[in-house]
Amino acid sequence: MRVDVRALGACNRLAERGAEQAAGALSELTGTDLTVEVTGASVASGEDLAEAFAGRESIGVTVGLRGGLEGEAVLAFDAANVDGLLSLLPGGQSMGHSAVTEVGNIALGGFLDGWANYLGKAIDMTPPRYLEADGAAVLPDGALAGDGVFLFESRLDAIGTDLDFSIYMLPDSGPFRDLIVGRTAPAAAAGGGNGGGTDRTVVPYESLSTFASLAKRGSANAADNIGMMTGLDTSVEVSRLRFVPLADVPMEVGREPHAGTVFELQGELSGYLAILFNEASAASVAGAMLPMEPDEPLGDMAENALCELGNVMTSGFIDGWANVLGTSISHSPPEFVHDIGAATVSPLVAKLSERQDYGFVIDAAIETEGIQARCDVYALPDERELAMALENLSSK
Repeated sequence: MRVDVRALGACNRLAERGAEQAAGALSELTGTDLTVEVTGASVASGEDLAEAFAGRESIGVTVGLRGGLEGEAVLAFDAANVDGLLSLLPGGQSMGHSAVTEVGNIALGGFLDGWANYLGKAIDMTPPRYLEADGAAVLPDGALAGDGVFLFESRLDAIGTDLDFSIYMLPDSGPFRDLIVGRTAPAAAAGGGNGGGTDRTVVPYESLSTFASLAKRGSANAADNIGMMTGLDTSVEVSRLRFVPLADVPMEVGREPHAGTVFELQGELSGYLAILFNEASAASVAGAMLPMEPDEPLGDMAENALCELGNVMTSGFIDGWANVLGTSISHSPPEFVHDIGAATVSPLVAKLSERQDYGFVIDAAIETEGIQARCDVYALPDERELAMALENLSSK
């Protein structure tokens, strides 16, 4: 199967539009303004999704989908916030499970309306089922099976409260496959997201799944490099490949101050890679690397240490990619950044947006024990070059 990247982008826009309708329905029910924070499609194995969702306790509603789109959809929120939700609903405290079920039924109905309108076919929902789940058990049935799945994920942010929601949809093959399968020329002839024309970027699904596994392997290599450099036990908490609108990436990084390094990737696979710590983590890991206490937590000495660390981490990421893809990838010298998180990645997104609207984002959280340091890694490859590399990989 060949995934048409533009068609996948259209499906992502449908999911985002559906999430906006769900947010509107929830806003009316709860009297709380909600906005769509981000919508994207994860490409990950069941094992990686299980790791990504570990430690969460969720309450929500699940429905089966039939007709124009088949699969399963879930509305979920943090179990600790159930009392807060019930307090916002008329009679919610006395209705309990039934109130939550009705909320999910209305929100998911709004989410699916946009898909049905686009497809020109009705999408029937099975009766809503209340659920309480630990970890990845909140995900639709089938999400943890197989080598890789497309899992659409939307996060709804409730302004001024902790009552945030997530919507997960796992479409079955069949109607969804017909939507995203590329039927045109191979990736090497593809045009960019903003370039117009009729060319399409198509990616072999099997190779895309392989690259998703490479994301985790690269994260593990980077963590090993940190451990060798600092002597501290380091582990990868989460690593998966997501297909998201580039415009949403700065919002994901957030408004908190971050420090770290940015690299431009060069060679047959170009793009950008950002390694970002929150300020406290950046100061902690830099201090662990230095032979003496720095004069300033994030002064020149810490900057040099973080740049050196960024170099070895980036090498850990791209060496594995280059070997498997059979191509050459190098990187620029590290550029130190210390700013609001969104401001650190906005210039990268702006450059890529000249050629494409969406991107395959590799995100990872790497934790260093003892000093509670955590960093997030955002890899933003050029869509066309990634497609070409994956096309070559599938032909070997």
